Amino acid sequence: MSNALVVIPTFNEIENIERIIRYVFSLPKKFDVLVVDDNSPDGTPKAVEKLFQEFPNQLFIEKREGKLGLGTAYIHGFKWALQRDYEFIFEMDADFSHNPDDLIKLLDACDKNGADMSIGSRYKTGVNVVNWPMSRVLLSWLASKYVQFITGMNIHDTTAGFVCYKREVLEKINLDKIQFVGYAFQIEMKFKTYLHKFNIVEVPVIFTDRIEGESKMSGGIISEAIFGVISMKFRSMFTKYEI
Repeated sequence: MSNALVVIPTFNEIENIERIIRYVFSLPKKFDVLVVDDNSPDGTPKAVEKLFQEFPNQLFIEKREGKLGLGTAYIHGFKWALQRDYEFIFEMDADFSHNPDDLIKLLDACDKNGADMSIGSRYKTGVNVVNWPMSRVLLSWLASKYVQFITGMNIHDTTAGFVCYKREVLEKINLDKIQFVGYAFQIEMKFKTYLHKFNIVEVPVIFTDRIEGESKMSGGIISEAIFGVISMKFRSMFTKYEI
């Protein structure tokens, strides 16, 4: 067993899932992979299970009963990891928008350079996004700047979903008190890590929009990310905020 687990949430990722798994397992560093699937009707779970014999004790799947949200999928994966001996737990998309080669950069930031959370950042050194229309780039960049302003976090890419956590971070955060289930989940996890005074480091990466499959982005997800952060910050200032 590796000391590093990559959690990949899936819903209808049949075009990508085998390729992304094989890519992760081809890296010079050994990673384990946990797929958390939300009852994909396209055969994603079966595609993962076909690889079990080829990658025993390295590839795992947790199958849930329905599409329950990105945040709950990651929390499911985090709890699964904490029941085992993983020292480093990663969030990564299945669609190659996150380059698996960058897993090693994120790991090195935590394992060698003192970070407790390392973020694959699209905006640390400018705007490093490929294949997005300008309107979406602008929306994402402005959302991160907005969150940075409201929360006070010195993080350029607050909505990033390519993250490495040291085990101690996930043990400290009360995962049962995470409120957001969409992309605002990414903001909330960073905010609670920040409130616990863990060392957060951004690692510049190039984000490439998916080529295969359909995006899960929606207006409701964006609204949650933008407007939910106000109540999150307010509660952290004036009420007992469970972190």
